[in-house]
Amino acid sequence: MESPLPDEAPEPAAYAEFLETDAEYSSTVTLDALRASDYGRLDAQRHVYLDYTGGGLYAESQVRSHGELLNRQVFGNPHSGSLSSAATTHLVEQARRYVLAYFNASPDDYTAVFTLNATGALKLVGESYQFGPGGRYLLTFDNHNSVNGIREFARAKGAAVDYAPLTVPDLRIDRPRMEALLDQADPARPNLLAFPAQSNFSGVKHPLDLVDQAQAKGWDVLLDAAAFVATNRLDLKALHPDFVSISFYKMFGYPTGVGCLLVRGAALSKLTRPWFAGGTVNFVTVQGSRHILAPREAGFEDGTLNYSSIPAVEIGLRHLERVGIDVIQTRVRCLTGWLLEKLLALRHSNGRHMVRIYGPATTAMRGGTLTFNLYDPEGHLLDYRRTEELATDQRISLRTGCFCNPGAGEMAEGLTESDMVAGLEEGGDMTMPRFLQIIQHRGGKSAGATRASLGLVSNFADVYRFYRFVADFRDQTRLTIGEVSFDIESCRVIRDGS
Repeated sequence: MESPLPDEAPEPAAYAEFLETDAEYSSTVTLDALRASDYGRLDAQRHVYLDYTGGGLYAESQVRSHGELLNRQVFGNPHSGSLSSAATTHLVEQARRYVLAYFNASPDDYTAVFTLNATGALKLVGESYQFGPGGRYLLTFDNHNSVNGIREFARAKGAAVDYAPLTVPDLRIDRPRMEALLDQADPARPNLLAFPAQSNFSGVKHPLDLVDQAQAKGWDVLLDAAAFVATNRLDLKALHPDFVSISFYKMFGYPTGVGCLLVRGAALSKLTRPWFAGGTVNFVTVQGSRHILAPREAGFEDGTLNYSSIPAVEIGLRHLERVGIDVIQTRVRCLTGWLLEKLLALRHSNGRHMVRIYGPATTAMRGGTLTFNLYDPEGHLLDYRRTEELATDQRISLRTGCFCNPGAGEMAEGLTESDMVAGLEEGGDMTMPRFLQIIQHRGGKSAGATRASLGLVSNFADVYRFYRFVADFRDQTRLTIGEVSFDIESCRVIRDGS
């Protein structure tokens, strides 16, 4: 039996107050019309979607346009000179040019390599970068696991691996420590710095001036832009990272199965493929045991591209351009600011704070990703897994766990190396519930959180309904994880400055 839902519309007084304090929101009303025309399934299903960092939502018009394109033409495998192959190649190359144009990247400066996803793009860099003894791989604690995984390639080739820490509670890069680590590079060796333009854990927007600073000290820079470009403009004419990883479905929902690696021209020669595959060679011989790799992007696109889906990338980018990335950014910033303020103000009847936000408490240099935990009146952590179940009952889609970003979570929760080693000692049978028990007995620490993220067609009704859902946890005491606790009053000191 379906659970009862709260009223769909926010209280008129609450909406009026919001518009009065966030006047810029009125400039984004075109998104309301777009939501009605192209994303009507949200309101038809009374669905509050708050997982844009996990995956964007596609517009109905995107799917229609792609379907019409496929239905009016005959497309075949592009590795041929046939009529159908030529038609496919034309659309793939047209999409490639459009990707470069969207990010204001000249074809003379950047190469666009299509991949399965952002992880595939990052793996290309990891396996092909010329790591070696005397070289370094530097990354921030705040990174997706697909960036963390590159350290295995670096270590296997003899490069040093270092992590730059974050400041707490805002979870921003510790710039003095970062600068000291950058100074350790030998410019004569291959050195790679990797960091996200925007955190998929906390929503922090990391300073992009790090790109120029690192390059001046002899580093190549890998910028993970997957969580950034859905609501922010990335101008590669103004900023010149050596490698940029992109996830298209996180930008506009459709298609999945297509990502991109943008490679700066000078950096392309620093990538050496450890193997070759179908589609990546101009010539290969079995008897001669030799091969000649294809130039530029062709040497990195293994096998047959997802050629029926790649044309949908251009359709999605055109969709974002029609909407306007600045309009999306403004709306997300307004809604995020309101939700942050309201969540941080929630208290139990005894005066204790209910919510602990990880990362900035304001919208300054942060995106629309809010990660938090809820606590009972005695400061005990509420079970975020149960929170997700209850949100699902209310038709609210959000996400819980560590979000494939363990470093940011460890910093946020104050977990130490010894805490993590204690978990590793359990071996292959380790699970998140078991790890929670272990760190509970190591001083009442916790791991994991709840994440709500805003995006393209989020509106005030979404955040209001979510706020009321969280407010209903006031004075809840029976959803705790064992005896895991946190002195939420110390959070009050951090947030209120009192």
